[in-house]
Amino acid sequence: MYRRGNDQDMTEAYYIGLMGSVGYRKKDISEKPVIGIVNSWNDMNPGHKPLRELAGYVKEGVWAAGGTPAEFCVPAPCDGMAQGEGMHYVLPQRDLIAASIETMVQAHGLDGLVFLCSCDKIVPGMLMAAAHLDLPALFLTAGSMLPYEETGRTYCTSDLKESIGQYNKGAIDRRTFDRWQANMCSSCGTCSMYGTANTLGAFLEATGVAPFGSSTMLFCDGAKVRQARDVGERIVALTKSEQAFRQFMTRPALVNGLRYVSATGGSTNAVLHIPALAKVLGLEMPLAEFDALQASVPVVAKLKPASPHTIYDYHRAGGVPAVLLTIREHLDTSVPLAMEGGTLGAYLEQYDLPIDRSVIRPAGEPLSTGGCYGVLSGNLAPRGAVVKKTGVEPAMYYHRGPAVVFDSEEAVREFFLHDTIQPGSVLVVRYEGPKGGPGMRELSIPAAMLVGMGLHTSVAMITDGRFSGATRGPCIGHITPEAWEGGPLALVENGDIIEIDLEKKSLTLEVPEQELERRRQCWQRPDRPLTGVMAAYREAVSGADEGAVWLYRNAR
Repeated sequence: MYRRGNDQDMTEAYYIGLMGSVGYRKKDISEKPVIGIVNSWNDMNPGHKPLRELAGYVKEGVWAAGGTPAEFCVPAPCDGMAQGEGMHYVLPQRDLIAASIETMVQAHGLDGLVFLCSCDKIVPGMLMAAAHLDLPALFLTAGSMLPYEETGRTYCTSDLKESIGQYNKGAIDRRTFDRWQANMCSSCGTCSMYGTANTLGAFLEATGVAPFGSSTMLFCDGAKVRQARDVGERIVALTKSEQAFRQFMTRPALVNGLRYVSATGGSTNAVLHIPALAKVLGLEMPLAEFDALQASVPVVAKLKPASPHTIYDYHRAGGVPAVLLTIREHLDTSVPLAMEGGTLGAYLEQYDLPIDRSVIRPAGEPLSTGGCYGVLSGNLAPRGAVVKKTGVEPAMYYHRGPAVVFDSEEAVREFFLHDTIQPGSVLVVRYEGPKGGPGMRELSIPAAMLVGMGLHTSVAMITDGRFSGATRGPCIGHITPEAWEGGPLALVENGDIIEIDLEKKSLTLEVPEQELERRRQCWQRPDRPLTGVMAAYREAVSGADEGAVWLYRNAR
């Protein structure tokens, strides 16, 4: 499989010579598997800066096990930094990252892969690449950020977002706001909340393709170095035995991962990324099936911002394996584990570490039942919409109020800063879907401001865009068809009554169909011309109900 440069094939001389120019010996590439170390290190993203050092330890493990490591890098945007205009370019990078990995690996004929990733679009992009390439593959994340403590309370990045709203309504002074801004993002590592980054990092563990504990431990933990060496050694063993990614990332493993995410109150962005991964694997996972699968598990943990517990609190409570043990009866424990070896059932049988049941509840005493998400439908969302139900105050499970309509994220931000929001309103933010935005921007800052201003118990927000994985409050996203495609959201006018019912899973615009048809005849898209990569994205991206897949729409 990985024999190169043998004396009978003289055409390999160019390959051997060029690899030799950067220091590889002939035997390194003719007698050993060449393992691609797919790194996403950069200086700007706190979740990815530790990966530069971590890659070195992975390489040590590869060398020690008789393999040859070959590192290359891909982009790694930070969703937190890319708010506003930059957010147009974040979701498209998921598919671009997958494509860049595919083309690099295929061009250089690598034999196995270790993916180093941490954050929101990089983990799913690398998962899609692993699924498409179907080579032996393992994953390792950087670990979590140090939480910030002040006067007996623990804070993290989601608290910083919400402080914008607190400052705006006068609940904190400028001195406090500046201090929090300087300290809440206190180190490298993934944000210590249960946003998309940690949801998907934990998904890697739950599906067996990353070491247990790797996503939840602190980035500076000495165990992280040991994990890196272990991953390097293990990928060589998988490559030599020709155990490819799809042998482990099967439908039962995918469903286990989905149910784990739901049981822990995971990011709504998982509703985009898990179906996208399923598509690349050649599996069908329509939104209705996603909803049914996630609704079958109890919610046994909530983390920041839905509770006071940080990711590190969760790690100390037992983390991913403790939850898998807790919801074991809802999982297929016969699935094989790529990283650990053996099956999930065998691993859980020998698991004997303590579990803090104040953080991870017993399955028989859950925080809630029916999964963490609500997939809604109705005349305002014929193909569906998504809310993190466990992040909503029960009093807002039902809400009915007049629409206040905005045609962009910028417009609603300005409204928050300079106008008065009436309790009872339903804020409608449209033309932010995959095509309309383009890029399906997350309305992270407006959603956090809503909470910070104390309006999350009286005001709802709905959009064809998306929200941060750490969003809480009555924020409903992923409305499809999106407004840009002429979906019903495009026809809403100020003052229209909108009914939201999370128990009935309905989203209803109380306007007669005859009136909607009249508006439809007059409707025109906003003028938003595009060039370059975003024009190509708008042309080809699928709807949110299909995972907003772009370059892998026809994957099988």
